[in-house]
Amino acid sequence: MKTRRGQASEVRNQPMPVSSMSSRPRCPWCLSDPLYIAYHDREWGRPVHNDRKLFEMLILEGAQAGLSWITILRKRGNYWKAFHGFDARKISKYTSVKVRSLLKDNGIVRNRLKVESAVSNARAFLRVQKEFGSFDRYIWQFVGGKPIVNRRRSMKQVPVTSRESDAMSKDLKQREFRFVGSTICYAFMQATGMVDDHLQMCFIRARKRRER
Repeated sequence: MKTRRGQASEVRNQPMPVSSMSSRPRCPWCLSDPLYIAYHDREWGRPVHNDRKLFEMLILEGAQAGLSWITILRKRGNYWKAFHGFDARKISKYTSVKVRSLLKDNGIVRNRLKVESAVSNARAFLRVQKEFGSFDRYIWQFVGGKPIVNRRRSMKQVPVTSRESDAMSKDLKQREFRFVGSTICYAFMQATGMVDDHLQMCFIRARKRRER
């Protein structure tokens, strides 16, 4: 079954497990793979304000549509090489010849619509930067400039969309972004720390409580 991070249905009704790699309790969606665990511990839910990083996650979330996130994580290094380190200016200049070349690269998701959307999204991204001064300033307005910190106790409480992701999706589509449905936008918000959906039992949540 294809699932989003934070909505892994196969673990929803199971007791909250502890990673076999350590005694630290974690959100259960990440426990199937060490790469997942590293991503959960080091990136997921941490606020991102760097434009290139935000663009990277927007492209990767779009590439993930219909697939599992672990598939994208395993291809992430290849995406960096294939898409010029997510340099939006370079990607915006990709030609049809470049797109055909990318569709032969088995290191990425070889879906024409997704590859073409990366190019059109780069162009839309640059327009947003020009209008707002930075993509960061634009995208964080959907959460009022600060993270939404949820206090979920179980996976079944984590939604796939929200009022904020609906608004973001609608506005991005109006600006000619593609692969930005509300579910993708919510996952993007989780990935970039606009929404913090670490469960109450997760050691990340406990660490944040100690830091306050």
